[in-house]
Amino acid sequence: MGKRKELKLEIHESGKTSKSQKLCGTNYPVCISFIVVNEFCERFSYYGMKAVLTLYFINYLHWNQNLSTAVYHAFSSLCYFTPILGALIADSWLGKFKTIVYLSVVYVLGHVVKSVGAIPSVGDSTIHIALSMMGLILIAFGTGGIKPCVAAFGGDQFDEEHTNERRKFFSIFYMSINAGSLLSTVITPILRGNVQCFGGDCYALAFGVPAILMVIALVVFISGSGMYKKSPPEGNVLLDVCRCLGLAIKNRWMSSKYDSKRKHWLDWAEEKYPKRLIHEIKMVLRVLVLFIPLPMFWALFDQQGSRWTLQATRMNMAFGSAFVLKPDQMQMLNALLILMFVPIFDVVVYPLIGLCRINLTPLKKMAVGMIFAALAFGAATLVEVNVMKTVVEPAPRGQCLLQVYNLADSDVKLSIPGSNLFSQPIKSYEATDNILKSEKMEAYLRFINTRSEAVNVTMAGVDFYIPADYGISPNKSVERNEYTSVRCTSGSQDFSINLGLLDSGASYTVILKGGSGDIIPQKMEDVKANNVHIAWQIPQYALMTAGEVMFSIPGIEFSYSQAPANMKSLLQAGWLLTVAFGNVIVLIVAEGAGLDQWMEFLLFAGLLVAVCIIFSIMAYFYTYVDLGELDKLFPDKTVNEDEDDLKKDQTDDTT
Repeated sequence: MGKRKELKLEIHESGKTSKSQKLCGTNYPVCISFIVVNEFCERFSYYGMKAVLTLYFINYLHWNQNLSTAVYHAFSSLCYFTPILGALIADSWLGKFKTIVYLSVVYVLGHVVKSVGAIPSVGDSTIHIALSMMGLILIAFGTGGIKPCVAAFGGDQFDEEHTNERRKFFSIFYMSINAGSLLSTVITPILRGNVQCFGGDCYALAFGVPAILMVIALVVFISGSGMYKKSPPEGNVLLDVCRCLGLAIKNRWMSSKYDSKRKHWLDWAEEKYPKRLIHEIKMVLRVLVLFIPLPMFWALFDQQGSRWTLQATRMNMAFGSAFVLKPDQMQMLNALLILMFVPIFDVVVYPLIGLCRINLTPLKKMAVGMIFAALAFGAATLVEVNVMKTVVEPAPRGQCLLQVYNLADSDVKLSIPGSNLFSQPIKSYEATDNILKSEKMEAYLRFINTRSEAVNVTMAGVDFYIPADYGISPNKSVERNEYTSVRCTSGSQDFSINLGLLDSGASYTVILKGGSGDIIPQKMEDVKANNVHIAWQIPQYALMTAGEVMFSIPGIEFSYSQAPANMKSLLQAGWLLTVAFGNVIVLIVAEGAGLDQWMEFLLFAGLLVAVCIIFSIMAYFYTYVDLGELDKLFPDKTVNEDEDDLKKDQTDDTT
């Protein structure tokens, strides 16, 4: 008596009592603010690092697109396999709080190692690759290990009667994830491209800032330590399920024809395990069977950070003269649209469908989400076909590309015995073919000097030396920009030339003409600039995000509602595994298919449509479970009593 209503005594795992403060007279514990801030910083750290990862592989480690895509999805897959390990550690050994703290330290170490690997002066390319891979493995164990713990730990902070507040907390928690993702996918590409360090894009900074955010996340989380409810580890139900399955399979295998028949093969474990547990495992297995087709959705969804980013590198990223978007910034569109679409679907779309008397169950929503994702890849295919029109096809094996410049003052007729390549005259100061295209959002530039004196050109921090008498400079990349006053020196004279716009993805050859008193530039476009605007990617992102809203959120809702109370974490782990296997599918296709990119997009769209049909048939025959029926079927014992009996049996077996 006499204590403020905002305070409540709680018993922690140490056995001591402490006061749980509430936020401003509400039923929200103060400590959840630490958890939400921690999640925001951690998601900023993860998505910020991941946003620049594909371009890091290609531009810094100099891997090809297929290898970069394969490693990107191998990393993503590992991030979703490791949650099972985190759940086992938390439930069976350390508890959620210590698991989050210890694995966050591993997480930070991974970011530090990754950042060091992005410093050019640290060792050679082998060292860079080794540090990068080691850092990614540590990050995967860190982010995956804490993934099943943080949200559940936040839910543990609420009293049982405050279910509405707990539900709103999960909404806030989900918003913090997307806010962190949105900001990071805008900021880290800017740090990569706009800040120059070590003579190029500053990947060390782009990875270093997420490392700092992860340190902040860890410090903030530990700061609330004295306010948390910390439930001790109670044993992992996954181990009990595995033992029960193993016993049932063993007994079924060793049974004879004289043994009494069982209605279900799991009933062969009844000699040791409670009937309620066996019934709950049957329920879980029915849901897990429905999960089998789901990885294909994630195979398409996670290509936003790999194949779609690579597609963006070959598109026009300029929005007039206002600003130029980075290709790895387009991923932020998904997080932005999520924040918009979730309330629109909840408040507008679903109620309108309900008015049409359509019963849109979670499984039906998931099937529609698959269709949206397939349509997104259909849109990506159309974009890719148009992008490819500006890309130079490599020469077939045993052949080469030939480019001819006419530097004469009149047209030239060129003939090659046995070939009709040049059927038309080559006009003065024109080229005949395209050779090379930059995928770094820059322009390639080289000079041919027809003058009798050598010329030095400096532009955007890049130096060109062009020898006299038709000397040719090396091909170098320069930033996209308007170059209206480029400084040239020839002998003791200084000149200024106007090259105009050097556009992204284009390749230019500039012929320097004139006498001793002047330099006249003649610019030729060898390779066309990226002329498909990045805005054409918006439809595919919108369709994919709509698919995510209708697939992911109902999927989590379905797996939660169909899982017994003591097996919800098990089904959540199964849900995360579908993401892992989806990335494995991309890894296999990227390395093994060998298709043109537009054909690969079309293949994924077709596969998802086929999988959607299979899933729809499976969903049609699925019967939704009312968890309240469990207590009617097994009224004699509660879940906890069954678990206590099981632990007692296992203890007796070991003594």
